[in-house]
Amino acid sequence: MLIYIYNCYGGTHSSALAAAYHLKKLPFSRKPSKNEILSTDCFNQLSPKEMGKLIFHGLDEEGHQVYTIGRGSSKAVIPAMLGVFELFEKNGKLQEKVVFSNTSPTVPIAMTFGGLFSRRLKIDPIGVPLLVLGAQQAYKDIIKLVQQTKDRSKTTSSVIEVLDNNFIKK
Repeated sequence: MLIYIYNCYGGTHSSALAAAYHLKKLPFSRKPSKNEILSTDCFNQLSPKEMGKLIFHGLDEEGHQVYTIGRGSSKAVIPAMLGVFELFEKNGKLQEKVVFSNTSPTVPIAMTFGGLFSRRLKIDPIGVPLLVLGAQQAYKDIIKLVQQTKDRSKTTSSVIEVLDNNFIKK
């Protein structure tokens, strides 16, 4: 079994979209509509206080668990989680392979500013349209990231894998 953990700054935009694509809740063949984006689990719904909280999104078609987490500005969240999983592995308590996948490289400027206006400044009339635009701009990159994350999970021999996904950056 596998545990996928998609992570980004707030845990509520690019990582939520990645989880939705992973779980086949968003279309792969076309740009998602505004309604599809805004109906995505956790999309633009988490507060800054929820950063660092692991959120379960569901089981994929192979029965693997899919989670998201917001890192905030901390450089310590993923290394701390990695350390806990390594401790479990060392003590024979880790039964699943764990893949951390950074979705931040997929985030276009519209999504960055949309998140700032909507989540931080609480100005949804400006933030939400920017978030939708950003999600529509990023959808191909997010799909590519999800596919590469799934592919890497099948080819790596590591029990714990951390993907920075900088291949996405243009």
